[in-house]
Amino acid sequence: MSRIGKQPVLIPAKTKVAVTGQLVAVEGPKGKLEFTVPTPIIVVVKDGKVIASTKQLDRTGKSRWGLTRSLIANMVKGVNDGYSKQLLVEGVGFRAAVQNTNLNLQLGYSHPINFEIPKGIKITVVDTADKKPQITIEGADKQMVGEVAARIRRFYKPEPYKGKGIRYVGEIVRRKAGKTVTTAGG
Repeated sequence: MSRIGKQPVLIPAKTKVAVTGQLVAVEGPKGKLEFTVPTPIIVVVKDGKVIASTKQLDRTGKSRWGLTRSLIANMVKGVNDGYSKQLLVEGVGFRAAVQNTNLNLQLGYSHPINFEIPKGIKITVVDTADKKPQITIEGADKQMVGEVAARIRRFYKPEPYKGKGIRYVGEIVRRKAGKTVTTAGG
């Protein structure tokens, strides 16, 4: 039995969950999300709870059962509270700004990078106390928020020598020692 899969997902007061066939739709104050359930899994809404079950009790069925329950729980949490990730832009002359539907990044390249903000995602940029831009990515879909954060970070990953780049808030970048200069002589 799947220990995660058999736990019911509680539906908060402001949330609506509708199951039609294999499609689960969750609607709440922060938005609306949909998910197509894999075939051996059955999802039922009963007594203010979402209950997932499976007919197939082999390894694949159990793993999909737990996955489906987790994804539905993430959807319910997302439409109520939302998810967010924070990135810190570190480097001399590195800047970030939101312009209309684009995130404009200046990361020391010869050109600015314009990242188009996907629908359902809200990005804000705030300067921290030490003048480093902090990018906050918010949205109802956990997977989309994580994907957008990873795509932005990929433009300039933190490098280990000076620590420049885009990193998650709280991420520790292991620093390396640079080259040492020896004097010629004897």
